[in-house]
Order: sequence, then structure tokens, then C-alpha cells
Amino acid sequence: MLGAFVGIVILVIILLLLVTNIRIVPQAHAFVLERLGGYKETWSVGLHFKVPILDRVARKVSLKEQVVDFDPQAVITKDNVTMQIDTVIFYQITDPKKFAYGVENPILAIDNLTATTLRNIIGDLELDETLTSRETINTKMRTILDTATDEWGIKVNRVELRNIMPPKAIQDAMEKQMKAERERREAILRAEGEKKSTILVAEGEKQSVILEAEAEKQAAILRAEAEKEKRIREAEGQAQAIRTVQQANADGIEYIKKAGADNAVLTMKSLEAFVKAADGKATKIIIPSEVQGIAGLTKTIAEVARLDETAEIETEATK
Repeated sequence: MLGAFVGIVILVIILLLLVTNIRIVPQAHAFVLERLGGYKETWSVGLHFKVPILDRVARKVSLKEQVVDFDPQAVITKDNVTMQIDTVIFYQITDPKKFAYGVENPILAIDNLTATTLRNIIGDLELDETLTSRETINTKMRTILDTATDEWGIKVNRVELRNIMPPKAIQDAMEKQMKAERERREAILRAEGEKKSTILVAEGEKQSVILEAEAEKQAAILRAEAEKEKRIREAEGQAQAIRTVQQANADGIEYIKKAGADNAVLTMKSLEAFVKAADGKATKIIIPSEVQGIAGLTKTIAEVARLDETAEIETEATK
């Protein structure tokens, strides 16, 4: 019974040793294993077993990207302005062995390296350049830190300047400068607005004058067209009147020849001809100079008619 009990105890001890020496490495982690105080291997994700007493897990390393925020660092610019700058660094462990054995305190080492690098970069820049060159400073610091920390198994992914804090007097001067700049821009914008407004008013007046001139031009053209049409109508009326008078005269002469009318009848016929001429739509009647002696003309025509009749009587008598 004693032997059986001892055997059970030994079996339990062996099982406990086996259980306590089994390790499971989770995702995005790595274990650094040492054997008898020396580096043995690096365990990746999965189930692992270490030899009791001889092996030990020296360091558990997270392979996730990590962020560290360092305290503000005092730096001096090229134009001797002292300011406080705090940085934020995003890093990731790429080699657990180098991280475990490369440097005693990697975070402290990165902090000191960041401070010295930042002072060197800012020392070559003036205040205005420092305030406007964040991206350039971030890029330079990331390159320098990534190169230096590569021997420690660390990769620096990003470096950001979170705050740049100049002295209070510099901040007040900058605020006054910014206020003056804003006032200057406001004055420029106001002047530009007034200029555009004046230009628009002038353009409107110009367009108004042009439109008035165009309207006057069209009115003048229409008046000229109306005057032209009026004169054409008057000329047509005058021509029609003349033709009417001439036709009346011709009809009168023919009638006189046939009827042998005296001077009174001729005068009446002439007047009737003028009445007919005036009865049209023409507003004016122009009497030709030849028509002014119409009475004499009718007398002459009557005399010619009488002489023709006398000649005919003499001819008949001779026969």
C-alpha cells in the first residue's frame, strides 16, 4: 500500500510538472525562451512545452503596434526662442530577441533619443519655420529614430508633434500679429468688394446708356421710315392728281371739239376737272404751271375749233 501511494504521488507530481511547463502563446505575442540562462528560442503563436528546471520564459513580448506619449521637451530654435514640444511615437516590436537583449529599457532609450533628435532638428529652424514645418520635422524624426531603434528590434512607424508651446510673450506677439493680419485681410476684402461694386454700377450705367442709344437709334430709323413713307404717299398723290388733271383736260378738249362749247363751258369743265382731282385721298394738290392758264388754253382751243369749222364751210362753198 505504501508503494502504491508513493507511486501515485510521483505520478501526480509528474502531471503537475507537465501541466505547469506547457505554454500557449496567444495571437500577436511572442515568448523569449532561455535554457540555463542563455537564449534558446522564440516561441510564436501556438502550444509549446519547456523542459522543467532547465528552461524558462525570459520575456513575453507584444507584437502589436504601441503608442507612447513623452513629456514636453525644452528646445531652442535657431533664433534663440525657447519652447516646449511634446511628441507621440507609434512603434512596433519586430524582433523579440533584439528587444529582450538589445537595450535594458527600450522605452527610456527611445525617450532620450527622441529628445536629442528633436533638439538637433529644431536647432536648425527658426520660430516661424518650426511652427509651419511639422510634417518635415515628423518625417526627419521618424527616419532617424527608425534607423537607431532597428538594433533594438523596434520599428518606429510614426512620430507626431502633438503640442508646440512658445513662451507667453511670443504667443501674445503672435496673437497680435494674427489679429493685424486678419484686419489687413478684412480691409483688402472690403476694398475688393467696393471695387467690384463700383465696377458693377459703372457697367450697369454703361449698359443703360447703350440701351438708350439703341432705342434712340431705332426711334430715329422708324421716324425716317415714316417720313419716307409719307413723302412717297404724297408724291403718289401728286402724281395721281396730275394724271387726273391731264385726263380731264384731254376729255375737255375732245368734248369741245365735238360739242363746240363757249368759254364759260370750258371754264366750268376745267373747274370740274380740278374738283375730281381733289376728290382723291391726297391731302395736297399741286397745280402745274401749265394748268394755271387753263382759261386761255380753252379759249385757244375754241378758236381753233371755230377756224376749223369756217374752213370746212368755205370748202363746201367752193365745191
